[in-house]
Amino acid sequence: MKGSTHRRCYCRDPKTGKPLGKSCPKLSSRKHGSYSMRQELPPREDGTRRSFSRAGYESLKAAQADLDHIRALIGLADADCPEDLARIADLLEEVADAKAPLPDIEATRRRLRHGLDLTSRLTVGEWLDEWFAAKKVRKTTANGYASHLRVHLKPRIGHIRLDRLNVGHLVEMFDGIADDNEVIIAENAARREQIARCKPSSPGRPTAAERARLAEEQAVLARMKPFRKVAGPATRQSIRRTLRAALNGAIAQQLITFNPAAHVQLESGKRPKPLLWTDQRVQRWLATGEKPSPVMVWTPAQFGIFLDAAEGDRLYALFHLIGTRGLRRGEAVGQDWTETDLDAGLITPAKEIVVDGWDPYESAPKTDGSASTIALDSLNVAVLRAHRERQEQERQQWGPAWQDTGKVFTQEDGSWLHPETVSETFRRILAVTGLPPITLRDLRHVAATLTHGGGGDLHTIKETLRHSTITLTSDTYTSLLPEVDQAAAEAAARLIPRARPVSGTAGAGPSAHASRTHGTENAVAPRSDKTDEGAT
Repeated sequence: MKGSTHRRCYCRDPKTGKPLGKSCPKLSSRKHGSYSMRQELPPREDGTRRSFSRAGYESLKAAQADLDHIRALIGLADADCPEDLARIADLLEEVADAKAPLPDIEATRRRLRHGLDLTSRLTVGEWLDEWFAAKKVRKTTANGYASHLRVHLKPRIGHIRLDRLNVGHLVEMFDGIADDNEVIIAENAARREQIARCKPSSPGRPTAAERARLAEEQAVLARMKPFRKVAGPATRQSIRRTLRAALNGAIAQQLITFNPAAHVQLESGKRPKPLLWTDQRVQRWLATGEKPSPVMVWTPAQFGIFLDAAEGDRLYALFHLIGTRGLRRGEAVGQDWTETDLDAGLITPAKEIVVDGWDPYESAPKTDGSASTIALDSLNVAVLRAHRERQEQERQQWGPAWQDTGKVFTQEDGSWLHPETVSETFRRILAVTGLPPITLRDLRHVAATLTHGGGGDLHTIKETLRHSTITLTSDTYTSLLPEVDQAAAEAAARLIPRARPVSGTAGAGPSAHASRTHGTENAVAPRSDKTDEGAT
């Protein structure tokens, strides 16, 4: 296909006003005028001709470079593939009309090879909106996606073309989030200090001067930004997961071929491991008010104290069930009697009630494995039978006004129990016990620890808590009951045969010395330094 470069100027004859064109005497100078180029493109489907033209180059070299660039793009299509040739021609025609920069040759080669749209100018923000609109997920998950898109992703990378997004853009984005965290921490601290200034300096009715001062401080507080949460390591990992899922969707639609979110390196956002409230940790907490870990777990004795305090409450059976069988809050509130077989001692958390903002709604379990059936111990069965009798009494008291929702745990009129009501009740009972603090969710960790203390291994804990993988179980639940851990250590020590008592264990009894608990047939004979005569 034909293509050429040429030079022209815009000088005019001073007498006639007509363009001088090639007759301009100044064209002998290479610096006079400007260069342009024109390249014939493959014809349209109807056979009409089309071309790529561009002018305004300051040098012949620049014009020739763009002409070569266009020819290289056309050369990407195989001679026996008219469809690819037409796609490249459409791309160049669109670029010419928009006076846009020429497409990168290698990027165009990749998109052409993978069958992607060559003319797409879709931005990251536009794709995120399209992806989110088509996403069918739980409301709570959708709310998380929407927050990530609105607060972090679209403001920071939404303007970038989707096919040009790279790892460097994401590194810059997450660095910016980390920088904003420092600002948020400083602003939150300033707001707390300002709130302290808004309190009267002395008890009693404030004086006129004090009221004026407080009004000024309140005005300053009103102008300050509200408290905001920092995006910690776990949150940044969650943002990355959202973006990675969205970009995987773009790959499935053949809009891109590479997912940079899968390759950006972030600080680990691992969940904090639960720690047991040992006597030493309790004493430290009483002295300083500081929790050793964000996730703390009661010992069996501590959980027993809580159950004693909760026994008179109508939600006692719910707390007993969560703390021993590890149900999630939403699963316990959403549990149906039809999925609770007290005669067989089995329960299946097939539904859960979660909140969208404040409004509760019923949903399928968190994962497919969450709906697995687990066993109930005899004590749980007895507690649930007593709870059902109480619920039947409430049904009779309410009469026709009773709402038959079929739930195990309900309000007095049989209607759904709001999940936050359970948390508030838990905190109210905890406040009168003097126990070290844990959250309602931490009762699930209590169940894991009790299962381990009762002889269950990691697989048993995994099945009880219905984790998707045993890796999650082992990474999360490493807090052992001290007495169980001590017994395991003693049992391991007794397996080592020794020729004489170890220093410090004399008189400790048979358990301190393996040679006193194992027969001599298990002892290993000392090896002689001399080889027996006749040995070969």
